[in-house]
Amino acid sequence: MELQLSQSAQHRVGPYRGTMTFSVSWGILLLAGLCCLVPGSLAEDPQKDYAPEMHVSQHDQGAWEDPACQKISHNITDFTFDLYKELADLSKTSNILVAPTSVAMDFAMLSLGTKADTRTEILEGLNFNLTETPEPKIHECFQQFLQAFSSPNSQLQLTTGSSLFINKSVKLADTFLEDIKKLYHSEPSSINFRDTEEAKEQMNNYVEKRIARKIVDLFKQLKKETSLALVDYLSFHGKWKDKFMAERVMLEGFHVDDKTIVRVPMINRLGRFDVHRDKELSSWVLAQHYVGNATAFFILPDPKKMRHLEDKLTYSHFEHIQRAIDLRTISLHFPRLLISGTYELKPVLRNLGITKIFSNEADLSGVSQEAPLKLSKAVHVAELRVDEKETKATGAPYLEEKIWSKYQTVMFNRPFLVIIKDDNTNFPLFMGKVVNPTQK
Repeated sequence: MELQLSQSAQHRVGPYRGTMTFSVSWGILLLAGLCCLVPGSLAEDPQKDYAPEMHVSQHDQGAWEDPACQKISHNITDFTFDLYKELADLSKTSNILVAPTSVAMDFAMLSLGTKADTRTEILEGLNFNLTETPEPKIHECFQQFLQAFSSPNSQLQLTTGSSLFINKSVKLADTFLEDIKKLYHSEPSSINFRDTEEAKEQMNNYVEKRIARKIVDLFKQLKKETSLALVDYLSFHGKWKDKFMAERVMLEGFHVDDKTIVRVPMINRLGRFDVHRDKELSSWVLAQHYVGNATAFFILPDPKKMRHLEDKLTYSHFEHIQRAIDLRTISLHFPRLLISGTYELKPVLRNLGITKIFSNEADLSGVSQEAPLKLSKAVHVAELRVDEKETKATGAPYLEEKIWSKYQTVMFNRPFLVIIKDDNTNFPLFMGKVVNPTQK
């Protein structure tokens, strides 16, 4: 099954895929996510006193008013920070990017085919409190989340899709097939995992075709015993809502660490931006708003304060940041980016308490009763791109240099965090860290 959440949705037809204008599938064993985004919150004439519409807290919740679903969005945000911190501990010198809601949906969907402790571990590992939120409500709210994006009125240019590959010898339980189709719009595709080379080529080609780049050795350790695999991708093309007064692109230094400086194209913008100086985090926060009610928060710690930021940043403090954002005129320096990351999720999720699903004790009898199954591999691939077409220089700035220097300068010329959320549902779409803008 495959789903396009974009303004130009495409129909896909195949023997194992449903045909829908808008659909989403989330998966089981292998996850591959693509994120392409453009930073930018852009401004009017800095010498004008009026303020354009604020988008951080005053967004239309639409149908997303169910208190239980709001609670679930909080749970997923907590899970986001837990997941990010695990990845940060594993990768202290590399860029990080993860799509936490995608990961949560994959494992929530998988839980439909699990039983007993295996199911409980998954849902509690995703930070759901099963005494407060009935399990059916979790799936219902994810269903609402997908419907929010599939609305014909949605302007968010988000494209997402996936294919659940099933070994041709495995017969899935009818109930599981019905549940994942109804709740997650997911349908499987048949594949012969016994021929590992052919299976790897088929899945690699699937990923490469959709993200337009080759991922080396994504499935290099695929085993003949594999029965289920999911390839999943996401693409977000952000288009900012507001205008800006002046722009120029300059080659400037980005301080990767105390010893490493790389030269990168830095977009300089003078205008009115939603920013906040957070003393507790020793950081600047820039909020960029996009057409379609998505917001990116870029958090720039002071030099040598990244670890402090990662330790102190919590869901409750993130809520405080959103309330504290204020419109002010600044001179912004922001790098053009293309970063990506590939992660084996098994060790990460095990540290978050999700263990049985990866072991011989896994109970996946709701997926198939023919043979014991376990989750042997979970791979997540993500990519973040600042589209140069959207950040093309407008020519020489028409403001004198003394005008630029008159205002507070915020330079994203050292490692910083990024959090992107959907404003209507408050679900976190992506979280990452830019350590080196030139690192692919």
